[in-house]
Amino acid sequence: MGSGAAIPQWTSEPCIMGIDEAGRGPVLGPMVYGCLYCARSYEKTLSSLNFADSKTLKEEKREELFENLKADESIGWAVDIIDPRELSAKMLKKNKINLNEISHDSAIGLITKVLNMGVLLTEVYVDTVGDAEKYRTKLSERFPAVKFVVAKKADSLYPVVSGASIVAKVTRDRALRDWVLEETAEDLHKDFGSGYPGDPNTKAWLQHHKHLVFGFPTLVRFSWGTCTPYFKDIVEVS
Repeated sequence: MGSGAAIPQWTSEPCIMGIDEAGRGPVLGPMVYGCLYCARSYEKTLSSLNFADSKTLKEEKREELFENLKADESIGWAVDIIDPRELSAKMLKKNKINLNEISHDSAIGLITKVLNMGVLLTEVYVDTVGDAEKYRTKLSERFPAVKFVVAKKADSLYPVVSGASIVAKVTRDRALRDWVLEETAEDLHKDFGSGYPGDPNTKAWLQHHKHLVFGFPTLVRFSWGTCTPYFKDIVEVS
């Protein structure tokens, strides 16, 4: 059940939710937060669906599991896709918003969205960002009726978070695969590798796609420190 579907009957039972992200580290593309939720009574069945931390699965397996969970009427899911331009703008503006805050806001937004749909959320499992206990306290103060479990490696500990991790990762992979470069310069291509700063293909792509006046295409998170060395010979604007 996607976020736009009619609300099923099981959502009036006590429900659990998992939240995870994909694309926190790369210098390219969006960061995606995903959530998966179901009735607590469905938790045992969820454990048998072979969800695992998406980083441990091959792309074909992730795609297959995502299609399975989309077809499962006992599961709900939603995503928040945070555009690279939004990430850069928030991190570079006068009153800077760091990546942890952006991540927290995204998770809070997903919880709010699902609660506003009328889902009876009683427990939420979250892969931590920053100090786990501080994050748990922040969430509990915001949503006092919900029990929160915030843990490192939650995506490998709790199947409901593993499912959320698959939702987030497949959504990001598809967003990158389908990304249309808005820029009109010649020789633009999408052979950018993994998008992680250490990837030689990503480095080569950044070098090839920098513009001495306009910087990088909008696919790039230009607030990332990775981008700074490429601006050594950029035109100065006065």
